[in-house]
Amino acid sequence: MDEPTPAIVRVHPCGSEPMPLHSVASSRAIERQGQASLPPHTLMRRAGEAVARLALAVAPHAGTIWIAAGPGNNGGDGLEAARMLHLAGKRVAVSLLADPKQLPSDASDALLRTQQVGVPILDGLPTRQEEALAIDALLGLGMRRPAEGVIAEAIAALNAHQRPVLAVDVPSGLDCERGQPLGGLAVEADHTLSLLTLKPGLFTAQGRDHAGAVWLCDLGLNTAHTADAWLSAADSWRQVAQVRRHAQHKGSFGDVVVIGGAEGMTGAAWLAAHAALIAGAGRVYVDPLAGGQAGPAPMPELMCRLRISDDAAALSRSTVACGCGGGTAVLTVLPAILEHSARLVLDADALNAVASDAALRRLLRERSARNLPSLLTPHPLEAARLLGCDTATVQGDRVAAAEELARRFACAVLLKGSGSVIAAPGEPPRINASGNALLATAGTGDVLAGWAAGAWSCKTEATAHAVGAGTAWLHGAAADQALAGSTRIALNASRLIGEMARAASLFA
Repeated sequence: MDEPTPAIVRVHPCGSEPMPLHSVASSRAIERQGQASLPPHTLMRRAGEAVARLALAVAPHAGTIWIAAGPGNNGGDGLEAARMLHLAGKRVAVSLLADPKQLPSDASDALLRTQQVGVPILDGLPTRQEEALAIDALLGLGMRRPAEGVIAEAIAALNAHQRPVLAVDVPSGLDCERGQPLGGLAVEADHTLSLLTLKPGLFTAQGRDHAGAVWLCDLGLNTAHTADAWLSAADSWRQVAQVRRHAQHKGSFGDVVVIGGAEGMTGAAWLAAHAALIAGAGRVYVDPLAGGQAGPAPMPELMCRLRISDDAAALSRSTVACGCGGGTAVLTVLPAILEHSARLVLDADALNAVASDAALRRLLRERSARNLPSLLTPHPLEAARLLGCDTATVQGDRVAAAEELARRFACAVLLKGSGSVIAAPGEPPRINASGNALLATAGTGDVLAGWAAGAWSCKTEATAHAVGAGTAWLHGAAADQALAGSTRIALNASRLIGEMARAASLFA
C-alpha cells in the first residue's frame, strides 16, 4: 500500500489555533529522528515531492520553471522537485551551483535520479529570464554567514525575477531564527514552503517581507516536540476575551486608570482610555498629566480624575495604563504607580522613564515579588533604552531581546513591530503574525496599551503574558480585516478601536 501523501497547509496570520515554532537545533533533532526510522533518502524525496506539488498549485500554468540549487540538502530538495515537475510535464532547468562530487549523500542521490529522467543541469545561472516560476533551493536553515560568490549572484537573480519565487524551507540568506537577512542579502520570495517545522524567523523582523505566504509540510513525521516558541492565533484572544452574562453590571468589569497625556500629547491618553472602554472596562478614569490644560473628555463616558495617581486605594483596585503621551511629567507619578497598581501596563514615556532611573527599575522588578503583575509594551527603540543597547541589537534578535527584558524586570513583555514578540519568565515566547503596515501610524500603540488594560480589567485572573498575546493578536487581526479589499495606506488610531471591536466579535 502506498504511504499517505503528507499534507501542505497554509499558515494563515489569523489562524484559529497556535502553531509550534522550532529552532534550528530542534528542527535538526526532528530530522535526525525521522531519518533513523525511515529508509535512506525518504525525507528528501518527500520534501521534493511537496515542493513540486506546491509549485504546481501556486503556478499551475507555468510552462517553464527554473530551480536554483545550492551545495547542501536544500539543493537536494530542489533537485527532487525538478524531477517531479519534469515528470508532470513541465519544462525544468536546474542551476546546480555546487561541485556534484561534494554533495551530501541524499543530494547526490537526488542529482542522479534527476539526471536519469533527463532534466537539464546547468553549471551556472541562465542567461535569459524566460521562466514563469523560480524555485529557491540554494541555502538551508543552518546558514549562519552571508552568501558569497555565485550563491550571492543567484540570490540577486532570484530577487530580479519578474515572476513568482518559491523558497524551499527558508528564503536563502535569511536567518531563520532571527528573521534578518545575513549581510543584508536574502531572497524575497512570494511563497515559502517550510519543511518539517515552522521557524521563528519567518514571522518576525524582516522575515515576513522575505518569506511571503508561508506553507508547512511536516513530511509525514510527528513533530509534536516541545516547541521553542509559538505562533499566536485567534485562540490567544479567546483566552482573555470575557463573556458578558445577563446579570452583570459595570462593577463586574473593573476599573481602568489611564495616566499620561502631558502638555501637547493629551490625545494619546484619551485614545488609550477610549480603547480600554471599548475593550470592556466597566469604568475608565483618565489622569491627564497636562492638568488643567487637558480640556474636557472627548467622550462623555470617560471620566477625568486629576491626581488619581496619588490615590493608592484607587490604584490598588484598578488596572492601570501608564505612559501614553506622558512626557517627562510621568517621572513624578511613576513611583506611586509602580508601588500600588493592581495590574499595570507600561507604555511609551513610562518605559523611557524606567530606563533612565535605577530606582524605578528596582520598583518595577519588585512588583513580581509582591504578586503584582506588569506588562511592558515597548517598540524597538524603547526596548533598546531599557536594555542599554541600540535598536539594531534589539532587531537583530527580537526574541532574545524580549526574553531578556522579561527576565530583567520579572514581568511580561510585548515587543512591538513586525512579528511582535510576547515573552514572560517561565513561558515559551509567542510571535504574533497578524497585522500589517496599516498600523504604522500615530496612536496605534496607545490603542494597544489601552485595550490591553481594558481586557485585563474584565478578566483579572488572566496572566500578563496571556493579555499581551491576546491583545497583540487582536490588534493585528483588526488591521488585517481593515486591509481586506482596501487600498488604504494607513489606519488612524481612532478608527482602529472600532476595527478591534469588530474583530473581537468576529473571533470570539
